[in-house]
Amino acid sequence: MSPSRTARLAFLQSVPVMAGYVVLGIGFGILLRDAGYGVGWAFAMSLLIYAGSMQYVGVGLLSSGASLLTAALTTVTVNARHLFYSISMIERYRSARFKPYLIFALTDETYSILSDGKTPEGADPDLYRLLLSAFNHLWWVSGSVIGSLLGSVIPFSTRGIEFSMTALFLASFTEQWLTTQNHIPALTGLLSTFVCLLAFGPERFLIPAMLLITLVLTLLRRHPAIRKEAA
Repeated sequence: MSPSRTARLAFLQSVPVMAGYVVLGIGFGILLRDAGYGVGWAFAMSLLIYAGSMQYVGVGLLSSGASLLTAALTTVTVNARHLFYSISMIERYRSARFKPYLIFALTDETYSILSDGKTPEGADPDLYRLLLSAFNHLWWVSGSVIGSLLGSVIPFSTRGIEFSMTALFLASFTEQWLTTQNHIPALTGLLSTFVCLLAFGPERFLIPAMLLITLVLTLLRRHPAIRKEAA
């Protein structure tokens, strides 16, 4: 399959993500502008950090003048879920030509598309995954810049806009549940989170839940269903 054909298929796969990322990116850009940071900050954060939920949290950190240690610990907490993303992608990305960028660009939504291991017949898997990841990255950066520009000329109420990331997580979870036969990772996440919520309370459950999920999925890595999806 020609590179242009692969690019077209990757673009079409990214369109549903575009619909969410542009809107959510606009929300982030507006929040950042409302906090006093201009379009340059929106562009740089979305290009170099590229972590939707953490960027939303980062607006508050910037506004409050949080210390570097606080920012680092918060980042680890918010993005700890990526620890168990990597478990099912280790074999797939081990010899990938574009591995550094593929790892960097493995967001929740990109993972939900690539986690089943399927690529268009005849397409170069590495190129397809690179282009899909890059298109999704582009949509997020574009939305952030648009939001910052809109926020500079149109007054917006930002109340409740931070819930948009939660809504996207729920949509991604639902889509993955409906399109995959193996629900072990999803059930592991739900049950582990519920147990840790009961055990540690709503203020302290996140890190224990991520650690428990990572531990369980690591132990289940050789389960036939997990190995089949990782192949």
